[in-house]
Amino acid sequence: MTEHKHGSMDIEEHEKTFEGFVRFSAITAGLAILVLIFLALANS
Repeated sequence: MTEHKHGSMDIEEHEKTFEGFVRFSAITAGLAILVLIFLALANS
């Protein structure tokens, strides 16, 4: 078994996936806030 070298792993794909997750979460949160504001304005 080869020795592990700290910091040698390629994490580019992981970073892209995390960036996509954060973007998706931010958009979802923004849409939820907009829906709540609309419901408040429409007295629902």
